[in-house]
Amino acid sequence: MTLDSRIAEASARLREAVTAHSPAAFASSFGAEDMVILDLIARLRLEVEAFTLDTGRLHEETHQLIAHARSRYGLPIRILTPDTSRLEAFVATHGSNAFYDSIELRKRCCEIRKLDPLRRALQGKRLWIAGLRREQSVTRAAVAVLEHDAVNGLMKSNPLVDWTEAQVWAYLRAFEVPTNALHARGFPSIGCAPCTRAVAPGADPRSGRWWWEQPATRECGLHVDPHGRLVRSATADA
Repeated sequence: MTLDSRIAEASARLREAVTAHSPAAFASSFGAEDMVILDLIARLRLEVEAFTLDTGRLHEETHQLIAHARSRYGLPIRILTPDTSRLEAFVATHGSNAFYDSIELRKRCCEIRKLDPLRRALQGKRLWIAGLRREQSVTRAAVAVLEHDAVNGLMKSNPLVDWTEAQVWAYLRAFEVPTNALHARGFPSIGCAPCTRAVAPGADPRSGRWWWEQPATRECGLHVDPHGRLVRSATADA
């Protein structure tokens, strides 16, 4: 499929989802896929609230891109932060880098820094737009274009679900979309600084996230149910 065809398809997916399930919110980590979606939302002039989760441990390069994107697109990107009291209690008990000690503590850290702010961002929304792609990892191979997220009680749109990494970057280059400087340094997937590292060319794009764990556990919880499975409705669109 050509890039133009991919763009037309993703644009149609976004328009249809936003029209059918408004109000909508777009969760951006400011990775490559999310910059494609942000650019599309701006070009299509869609009524979507864009937000990002500032965990307190992001790379400086990510903060720089957030500021750049706000200036370029003129969108009021909402920035959510963890609950101070919950975060202070966790750090006081387990330490600043407890996520290295066990999967349980890592997921607890993700819950406080990401999941709680996400729930606040999605309150009152009927649609959550995300940049998941099937090609990204084994945990995302069955992600659908449009699915019901039972955990958060709303629909979830993944407009780039069947895009390849090459198509993502072809779009970014074609429209001169700003990207995180870390991508050029071998970071295909970017999260919190202590939990993200560069990977070798051609390696699994998610292998630099929580690299000390097994591939099947490398999700922060934003896209999984309470049992650790990727959230997916049985009636989701393919």
